[in-house]
Amino acid sequence: MVLPELLVILAEWVLYRLLANSCFRAARKLRTYGFKFLNLLNFSKSQSLHNSHQHHHNQQQQNQHFLFPSITKYQDKNRASSVSSDHETLVCDIDGVLLRQHSSKNFHAFFPYFMLVAFEGGSIIRAILLLLSCSFLWVLQQETKLKVLSFITFSGLGVKDMDNVSRSVLPKFFLENLNLQVYNIWVRTLYPKVVFTSLPQVIVERFLKEHLEADDVVGTKLQEVEVLGRKFYTGLASESGFVIKHKSAKDYFFGNNKKKPTLGIGSSSSPQDHIFISICKEAYLWNEEEFMNKINILPRERYPKPLIFHDGRLAFLPTPFATLAMFIWLPIGFFLSVFRISVGVLLPYQLANMLASLSGVRITFTTHNLYNGPPKKGKSGVLYVCNHKTLLDPVFLTTSLAKPLTAVTYSLSKFSALIAPLKTVSLKRDRKKDGEAMQRLLSKGDLVVCPEGTTCREPYLLRFSPLFAELTEDIVPVAVDARVSMFYGTTASGLKCLDPIFFLMNPRPVYCLEVLEKLPKEMTCAGGKSHFEVANFIQGELARVLGFECTNLTRKDKYLALAGNEGIV
Repeated sequence: MVLPELLVILAEWVLYRLLANSCFRAARKLRTYGFKFLNLLNFSKSQSLHNSHQHHHNQQQQNQHFLFPSITKYQDKNRASSVSSDHETLVCDIDGVLLRQHSSKNFHAFFPYFMLVAFEGGSIIRAILLLLSCSFLWVLQQETKLKVLSFITFSGLGVKDMDNVSRSVLPKFFLENLNLQVYNIWVRTLYPKVVFTSLPQVIVERFLKEHLEADDVVGTKLQEVEVLGRKFYTGLASESGFVIKHKSAKDYFFGNNKKKPTLGIGSSSSPQDHIFISICKEAYLWNEEEFMNKINILPRERYPKPLIFHDGRLAFLPTPFATLAMFIWLPIGFFLSVFRISVGVLLPYQLANMLASLSGVRITFTTHNLYNGPPKKGKSGVLYVCNHKTLLDPVFLTTSLAKPLTAVTYSLSKFSALIAPLKTVSLKRDRKKDGEAMQRLLSKGDLVVCPEGTTCREPYLLRFSPLFAELTEDIVPVAVDARVSMFYGTTASGLKCLDPIFFLMNPRPVYCLEVLEKLPKEMTCAGGKSHFEVANFIQGELARVLGFECTNLTRKDKYLALAGNEGIV
């Protein structure tokens, strides 16, 4: 299968290089588009005197815009909101249109989303096989590439695993890569929106319908089999086969006795998109080069839904080269993580901080209060109240303060408790018993608590549980932020015992801690405030310092969104 396709590609390349003008390309377009492209041949021949390669490339871009205008024309022409009617429809693709193409010059932009499914929903072995396929995929035609990628990614993958990835992993990367110019048209268009794509429908459908409110999604459907009550994908397309956009669009609209779609948006770099949008009454092209020097990233405040919760280990878009770098780093990162954990467990605080810094861990520590020594007789210790970024929050706080603290947590794996260089105590989720236990711990020394009850990766603070406010008036808020470049050190559906290892596997993890001033007595329960008022005040102060946004969401909301359970361990 590969050899004939390779010969065809080589033949086209030779023809393209031998011809000094664009007659061959114009003839091929004429064959594809029919009488609509008749004037393109004459236009191309008129440029045959300019034989330089650069000029030929520029002429190719002009030819692409000869039939369909740029979307900038739509923006100039249609600034008023469109009026909906029963027969009006917007059609487009997600790959290269709704989503930006970061890697179009090196590899197809849809590869990272297959890799996310393979790595997060499958296994590291599946991800390695998918990466190895890049060595020969470049010689294959588009449809064959999709077949190979789909088979490697989905063969034997559980339907439930794919559902988890589509709900908790993919939306973050889709939102961060939305095409701002196309999205502006999308949100201004009030009539129904239909997305046609050759990608497997299960990858994009949930995001398009739940976040972008698409009315329908037509994509490649994959076969499913049931084994012992569990459903799995075969990696093969269903009986309808892989979706060819222009054919599927014709069947969808004209086969149902509907009228032509009103508006179509395609990619200037995709010949198939030219045919696809030609069935529309009005069609425009998205040309990446037109916006190379313009900001084309959708701001977070304009997301159709706030991105508060997401899951998965990968903190970067896994393009082929980025994925290769990750796999090369993995063995180095693992041994580096073991070294960093050993340093924190075995060595004194100052020496541990120095060696951690030399290994690439960056700690930014600012304090407005220092309380040293055990509590005086009859007086409780200091209660440090942190927002929660990772399980290592109390660890970095105690090493930065260079004094022993006790951390309380609702759920902690035995491995995490074993490697923690401080005392950890598990709570029982019984308000009375937990309050009594924390009160006893405070009488013996300083205590650190994270009232959110679970971690939050994004710049948001979850609702603070007010139990801590009733324990003491010596409350010190601590603002915590953590930044990673390769792996997230938190998970909702994975193995929590690996959280510290993944965080410390990052080449240069960053931890920022700021110890705020002790809470004034008038802002505590001893000063007449309710425990809810104290909790809300501290949440607001930490949000102000960090530049985060307060929410009323809880641990239960997070786990229902990401894992489909209430997070009870």
